[in-house]
Amino acid sequence: VRSEGPKLVPFFKATCVYFVLWLPTSSPSWFSALIKCLPIFCLWVFLLAHGINFLVSHQSASRILAGLIFSAVGDAFLIWQEQGYFIHGLLMFAITHILYSSAFGMKPLDLKAGLLMGLVSSSCYAFLYSYLSGPFTYLVAVYIALIGFMGWRAVAGMQLCNDLWTWTKLSACIGAMLFMVSDLTIALNKFCFPVPYSRFIIMATYYAAQMLIALSAVETRDEEDFRKRS
Repeated sequence: VRSEGPKLVPFFKATCVYFVLWLPTSSPSWFSALIKCLPIFCLWVFLLAHGINFLVSHQSASRILAGLIFSAVGDAFLIWQEQGYFIHGLLMFAITHILYSSAFGMKPLDLKAGLLMGLVSSSCYAFLYSYLSGPFTYLVAVYIALIGFMGWRAVAGMQLCNDLWTWTKLSACIGAMLFMVSDLTIALNKFCFPVPYSRFIIMATYYAAQMLIALSAVETRDEEDFRKRS
């Protein structure tokens, strides 16, 4: 907290600016796109503040940075979703989930977690299916599969039962779950029925998810110091 907290101050300030201004979604503009993307820009800076050498030597961190870049582009597209750019945003976030999955890695495999996440993802799609039509019937299926896979890799890396978890892996796990909550709220609100306070739920969980996933890229120095002392 002491080492990483100060680097996140710009992110928290930018998030507060978004919620204070609360620009209407009915009148999209480049200014509203900037305000919405500003917290994600701050997470770019957060990772870049650890140095280029850190990003080069840690592929997971560089992939998470790439995911944040695609997320910002997706956020901008979604500002104009009513003008036909929703699918473009969907594609950008699909690429984000692929990058995050790659960053989390395939070890350990943890098939039980994969089965559980598969059941959750299938249940969500089964509920949404009757509300979908046209290309969304297939696009939403692919998207849910990708975010479910990302969630599986985040959960699998935590290893609570084996007492091998770290705070960075816990951050990835909680972040992935919040990302799923955010996207499920978007889907329910867009395709099924109006969700009360949907915008607040979507953005609060989304920003928290992105922050936690960005934090998961950071190597903790406390563990190294502890090993040296012991």
